[in-house]
Amino acid sequence: MADNESMTGNAANGASKPAASATRTRSAASRGNTRSSKTSEDAMKKQITELKREVSRLNRALSEQAEEAAETAQGWYRNAAGRASNLYSGASDRASRAASQLRTQAHSVSETVQQNPGTFSTAMIFGGLVGLLAGMAIGRNSGPDPDWLHRWHR
Repeated sequence: MADNESMTGNAANGASKPAASATRTRSAASRGNTRSSKTSEDAMKKQITELKREVSRLNRALSEQAEEAAETAQGWYRNAAGRASNLYSGASDRASRAASQLRTQAHSVSETVQQNPGTFSTAMIFGGLVGLLAGMAIGRNSGPDPDWLHRWHR
């Protein structure tokens, strides 16, 4: 549009340029536009290539970090599993020893009762009487009932 205005302005001044000169100017401008667009296209291609390289580097770095994190997590898991196994085996050993000791003591008490049935009977009767007397003493509480008890039984 600027070319048309300049040509009309020149024609009004009386000095007109031939049409071939205007065409050459346009084709030179279009060649310049083609060169600049090719240059900008090449620059964009270079930037895209650099960005692809950078993305590849970042992907490699991320994959390395993910591998390290996975190895660390596996180490923690193995460590925790080993501790749990040690705790379980220790608890299992202690429980086994305790059960064995209880079995031995129960067998000892059973033999004592079998060998001395009168002593066992006397001990059971004496224990029962002590329990009965304790229950009666607790039941004979001569003090007044607490206030909170009366509140609920009105």
